[in-house]
Amino acid sequence: MKKYLVTGGAGFVGSNLAFALAAERKARVTVLDDFSSGNYKNLLGFSGDVITDDIGARGWFDRAGKVDAIFHEAAMVDTTVSDQGVMMRSNVDAFRNVLDYALKFGVKRVVYASSAAVYGNSPCPMHEDQAPTPENVYGFSKAIMDNVAREFAAEHKDMTIVGLRYFNVYGPREYYKGKMASMVFQLYRQMKAGKRPRIFKFGEQLRDFVYVKDIVRGNLNALDAEKSCVCNLATGKPGNFNEVIEALNKALGLDLAPEYLDNPYAFYQNKTQADMRQARALLNYRPEWSLADGVADYVAVLEKTRF
Repeated sequence: MKKYLVTGGAGFVGSNLAFALAAERKARVTVLDDFSSGNYKNLLGFSGDVITDDIGARGWFDRAGKVDAIFHEAAMVDTTVSDQGVMMRSNVDAFRNVLDYALKFGVKRVVYASSAAVYGNSPCPMHEDQAPTPENVYGFSKAIMDNVAREFAAEHKDMTIVGLRYFNVYGPREYYKGKMASMVFQLYRQMKAGKRPRIFKFGEQLRDFVYVKDIVRGNLNALDAEKSCVCNLATGKPGNFNEVIEALNKALGLDLAPEYLDNPYAFYQNKTQADMRQARALLNYRPEWSLADGVADYVAVLEKTRF
């Protein structure tokens, strides 16, 4: 039986991944999380072990022991954090620590969460080979993580390091992310309360929304990647916020019109779209969920969930 370590496993993507590894890969899964932003409720029913510790510390090394692969999902994801040092230590230095753990225990495969935030407001479709142009320190931290991974893989050719640049992820178990939860979830909450969904004028901004089930599939596929790489994880088919509201109305049996607001931000991404060629070629990744189908599936889960 394979054994996997999932850092940040009490968070949104990490918890979905932990359950999928146990169910689909029949693996022994250990979650490492300090519960600063993750929530135990995301792991209700989880059959594996949980280590509670700071990813940037080293006390967990021996407790986790040797594993077949690491899925590094732990990160500071609040893009409004202005303390650059805190962001860099939480994301970049902690990633270096994970790589040190992998070296110590001879772990040959590390899959880690990067982000489309490295692209900033770059032209679309966004491709992995273009120069990063992050607009905040979160995106910058992820770009530096990609640099660290590339250099590490070049020095340790017996290891496979796979970075996954997540685009606009939504889906079950994001309920405890607060203001960082997806717009799909935030609009659902508004509409469920009978309020008109509030979006910036005129709802035509495009996002490459990707359902968390596709993100999990990309992570599982990364177990079979033949070489170190960085790949986009998205759909390649962006949708706008009006389409999100239309899908939510249909799933909820409502007919609520959007309330359009002035956009107060000088910088705002009008479009994100991933180039999917590298993910198809290196990960055999082919997203299965359209925006409409993903929202419908998500709403069905939300309607049965207490959070």
